Amino acid sequence: MRPGGGILMGRPFGVPIYVTPTWFLIAGLITWIFGGQLANVLPDLGATRYLVAFSFAIAFYGSVLVHELAHTLVALRYKLGVRRIQLQFLGGISEIEREAETPGREFWLAFVGPLLSLVLGGICWGALNFVTPGTVPGVLIAGLAVSNLVVAAFNLLPGLPLDGGRMLRAVVWGITGRPMAGTVAAAWAGRVLAVVVLFGLPMVNNAGGGTRSSGDTLLDTALAAVLAVVIWNGAGGAVRNARLKAALPGLTLRGLTRRAVSVSADTPLAEALRQAREAQAGAVLVVDGLGEPLALVKEAAVLQIPEQRRPWVAVGALARSLEPGMRLPAALEGEELLAALRAKPASEYLVVEADGSVYGVLAVLDVERRLSAAVSGR
Repeated sequence: MRPGGGILMGRPFGVPIYVTPTWFLIAGLITWIFGGQLANVLPDLGATRYLVAFSFAIAFYGSVLVHELAHTLVALRYKLGVRRIQLQFLGGISEIEREAETPGREFWLAFVGPLLSLVLGGICWGALNFVTPGTVPGVLIAGLAVSNLVVAAFNLLPGLPLDGGRMLRAVVWGITGRPMAGTVAAAWAGRVLAVVVLFGLPMVNNAGGGTRSSGDTLLDTALAAVLAVVIWNGAGGAVRNARLKAALPGLTLRGLTRRAVSVSADTPLAEALRQAREAQAGAVLVVDGLGEPLALVKEAAVLQIPEQRRPWVAVGALARSLEPGMRLPAALEGEELLAALRAKPASEYLVVEADGSVYGVLAVLDVERRLSAAVSGR
């Protein structure tokens, strides 16, 4: 079990596939609903119908996996990299590391998933000619045919975060020449789609005729609400991610580094802060008798010390020793900078020049503020 990832099921093409705990929830829901429907179609099955329904849930998610593998193969073909595939509550997600370089590649990367679902639905539809209607194989294949066609149609809806939204993004990107314009247009389309799903799905189901129980109506409403929330949040997340990626090239370590003053470990905190104010520095570095860096004073720890106690507290008690990974080359920027921060989590880092001399101190809080401003559009 990987934290936040789920149960590892395999590594086709070198890409790990995880099944999250939420999959078992939706598999149980499919088993319950489909099993109840089988009581009307195959009444002789008895309780065995739930085993058949669970088999359908597994087969359905197998087809979802094929859908995601299609995205993965195209991403690998374009050398975009794929971190993992997750099978979860509302289907699957392929975590692709980088954006496609051109709108054409973005379009095909998005379209290939629904295309495979259409192909699978067509194959299952054709296979119905070779099975007897009203039998377990006939019901399972018919269910897979319909479900794959529904998955394809739903994913082709023109709004982020769906594949159709990514296709719309590619089209607008191609017309305007600006990826962000495509993202914004597809995101707003996704938000409109979320509202349509919220109110339209229950209306369509109720307009189908026949007597519906209050339980069926409640289930339709809950499903519509969940889908609407996922689509709305996914559309907003797509815009935030696009703004973040647009801001990364301008994220330079030199531009974020604070000037630092160097003091010994036994220096009173009040004196260290006085020296920092005089030097217009934003960080305090603990050094040995030869001036070699030993530790970084943690800003969060300083803020917890009342002003009246600061003359009696040594900075060494508020510092974190420099560990491997806490010295960053001043030339780092963009993705490489974020990768270095992820590799060794800390609140402060020592920034050094190529010759090893001290350039300053990076506070992670400054990086977070810069990224938050970029994501919010400020």
